Amino acid sequence: MMINANKAQDVWKDAGLNVSFIVLQLTRKNQVSTQEQIAEFTDRSQAIIRSMRIRNPQANLQVAIGFSAKAWEYLFPNVEMPKELETYTTLSGPEYTMPASDGDIFLHVRAGEEAVVYEIVRQLMVFLSPVTQLLDETKGFRYLEGRSIIGFIDGTEAPALEDAADYAIIGAEDSNYENGSYAFAQKWLHDMQNWDHHSVEVQEKAVGRHKFDDLELEDGDKFKNAHNVASKLEVDGVEQKIIRMNVPFSNPAANQTGTYFIGYARHWQVTKQMLEQMLAQSDFLLSFSTILSGQLFFIPSRDTLADIADGKFF
Repeated sequence: MMINANKAQDVWKDAGLNVSFIVLQLTRKNQVSTQEQIAEFTDRSQAIIRSMRIRNPQANLQVAIGFSAKAWEYLFPNVEMPKELETYTTLSGPEYTMPASDGDIFLHVRAGEEAVVYEIVRQLMVFLSPVTQLLDETKGFRYLEGRSIIGFIDGTEAPALEDAADYAIIGAEDSNYENGSYAFAQKWLHDMQNWDHHSVEVQEKAVGRHKFDDLELEDGDKFKNAHNVASKLEVDGVEQKIIRMNVPFSNPAANQTGTYFIGYARHWQVTKQMLEQMLAQSDFLLSFSTILSGQLFFIPSRDTLADIADGKFF
């Protein structure tokens, strides 16, 4: 079979105007009843999404649902795991670390209207609440002109939409899970006073692009650990890409502002190597940021979700 984007969940599209990231932990009170509840959830989730798209088509609702390796082992112990699914563990570099955090089930919901995001999450939690507890809920938003929260245009290096599927969606290399994807979710908190203290010239050298018009700087004008240098991964001279979405979040009155990074990839190892390179080169963004969480999730194809709903995985 060939990659079929229509069979995938929403893993290659835009970041959305209003966003909710939710990480849940299974309570693990009763394995059989939990499996039954998850089967019902996967079934009902697709109906909930279809219904909302009929009710509010202009909202451009997009949803991705994922499971961690530990969740897979508990829910589907007799089913082979996707080839690259593993439990993310803390990565360390000479100066900084990217810590791992708990998480079994991941929800990424985005839409043009906050009311739609709210209603989708509310309905999904009707079926998840009996067997899970909330670890984190982060509400993100589209910042001005689609900029990152530190003021630069975001997504410039992401694959174009027409090319995105090949970078985001699993193919014949793992035939049991074709059209699935690997999602790495990571929450960054920024010291904005530190960042704002730098001149625009320094900020541009740190990111590797002009702040106003988004043109890339010449290599000699960038810091050696500029973000677009440290995060650019090449293997045998070929640039490796994933679908990156950097979503701003903030509670400004509490002086808490950050970026929720979600990376969808055909190969988790590509994302992992990018993270390791950012650490090895001490990416400038790490100098004013604290990473709060990180975990890897497998995003099943819609066909795989249907198999879970039908009880074929238990």
